[in-house]
Amino acid sequence: MKNNKKIRILEVNKAYYPHVGGIESLVRQYSEKLSEIENTETEVLVCRENIGKTFSERINGIHVTRAGSLGTYFSCPVSFSFIKLFKQMSRSADVVHIHMPFPLADLAVLLSGYKGRVVISWHSDIVRQKKLMFFYKPIMKKLLDRADCIITATQGHISGSDYLPEYRNKCVVIPYGINPEEYLSVKRVPILTEKCTYKGSIKVFFTGRLVYYKGVDVLIRAFSKVKNCELFIAGTGELEEKLKELVKRKNIDDIVHFVGFLPDEQLRQAYADCDIFVLPSVAKSEAFGIVQLEAMVYGKPVINTRLDSGVPYVSIHGRTGFTVKPSSPAQLAKALNILAQNKKLREKFGRNAFLRVEKYFNEKNIIEKLRDILEKD
Repeated sequence: MKNNKKIRILEVNKAYYPHVGGIESLVRQYSEKLSEIENTETEVLVCRENIGKTFSERINGIHVTRAGSLGTYFSCPVSFSFIKLFKQMSRSADVVHIHMPFPLADLAVLLSGYKGRVVISWHSDIVRQKKLMFFYKPIMKKLLDRADCIITATQGHISGSDYLPEYRNKCVVIPYGINPEEYLSVKRVPILTEKCTYKGSIKVFFTGRLVYYKGVDVLIRAFSKVKNCELFIAGTGELEEKLKELVKRKNIDDIVHFVGFLPDEQLRQAYADCDIFVLPSVAKSEAFGIVQLEAMVYGKPVINTRLDSGVPYVSIHGRTGFTVKPSSPAQLAKALNILAQNKKLREKFGRNAFLRVEKYFNEKNIIEKLRDILEKD
């Protein structure tokens, strides 16, 4: 793709690779892929997660500045140097691309006097920190007023938000994307099959942080009513021990396997080896679920939940899988049993899932759309 107009982009987020997280992976993808486009320069401004001084580094050719930090509170880094650095770095930027929610970035834009183009990627509302929202909401609304464009990954991000509907005229939908070739080139290994307790079990897979909004407890409760399946849970988090205790109480520890953190290659092998992927999230903190795409590109049916977010817009009920009521073990168990007992339906949903990723969520097309939005006068 060629662009005659040169554009300098400043990507702004809380953190950056090697921090593990959906938004951080996305910011890395945007930064690296945009920089490959002719006449496009990107650099990144983030905060240090732990207490420490400012430093800069190059990661895969991208200049990354990590502002000194006093630590992280209420999931937000505290950094006075961040605001100063934003003012300095934005002077040479044609467009500032801010990933929200990130209250410190809102302050930086409003205090810096930056006059250039501001594009926001709205990843989710702040759901749990009600006290923080009391103080943050006026600042956030000023930035939304100031923004030239607000990017969301689905229409559900707009309609399900407590704040975006009034800014609908500024919103543009650009989905998150993946590179199918990168996933399909992985060496196939029966990483889940070899861990099965019972031969011929249908392999159900979940991956994600073991935190409240992921709904893994709901999935475990559902599994006590599921037949001929084994569940594989990849990930770590604050609820890990409680979830393991729940499995023991339900007396299903022979069919529920905690496999811990999986590196990228093993994670992709697990997607390829599973029969059904489940994203049982219970709150709209789960705004999209890129893991759905990662399962779908391998032709796997997905069971997700009917959240007021982008989640049910990724895998479509009755076409690429099933969408069930959040926090309902009964509905989740029913969907699992239907898919487990019907191989042809699994294959049909799986074919549709792969085609959907190819058509709507291919990274190449998405990066081109993003570049056009950032460049727009």
